[in-house]
This record gives sequence, structure tokens and C-alpha cells, in this order.
Amino acid sequence: MEELPAISPMGSLRDVLEALSDPVRLEMVRRLESAGTPVACAELYDSVSKSTASHHFKVLREAGLTERLTIGGQTHQRLRLEDLEESYPGVVTSIVAAAGEDAGRVTGRVS
Repeated sequence: MEELPAISPMGSLRDVLEALSDPVRLEMVRRLESAGTPVACAELYDSVSKSTASHHFKVLREAGLTERLTIGGQTHQRLRLEDLEESYPGVVTSIVAAAGEDAGRVTGRVS
């Protein structure tokens, strides 16, 4: 089986926006941004199957939003926020902030 690259080149703005247009992927990115450090994959989803989550991780990685890391034998994801800010200043942070505000309105909490 061929090993996938951990870091893909930064995608176009369209790629990034399309990746963030899915609510499951947007929540994954929101959780990564909130953590500020690499997060174990299993901690980034709870409403989809493992195979569906793997698909979402692939879309995020191919758009250049995340990189895959192995820490202690466990797969983690890291948000490439510095690279994203360099390529598309303010875009991802604004979308993630708005998603956090929306989640806070639904749950009664602000993230």
C-alpha cells in the first residue's frame, strides 16, 4: 500500500472553501483551531463512522488545511494555521470564529 504524504501543498482558495463548506469538516477544523496543538483523530468527530471521518481528513489534507502526524503510535491531525494565514490572511480564522459563534448559539455556550 502506498504511503500518503503527511503534508499536501496548499490548495487554492476554492479548495479551502469547499473543504470548509461541509459541516463535519468545519467542526473538525474548529476543534483543531480551538486546541492549538495536534489532536488525535478520534477526538475530532463523533457523529460519523471512522471510514467517513477518514474521507473528511483526506479532503482537509488535500486542500492544505491539515497535516497528519503520528504521535506515540497514534494518528493526529494538525491545523496548518500559519500556512493558511500566509496564503489567505484572515479567511480561515474568520470562518472558524463564525462557526464557533454559531455553535455557541445552538448550545448556549461560546467557544
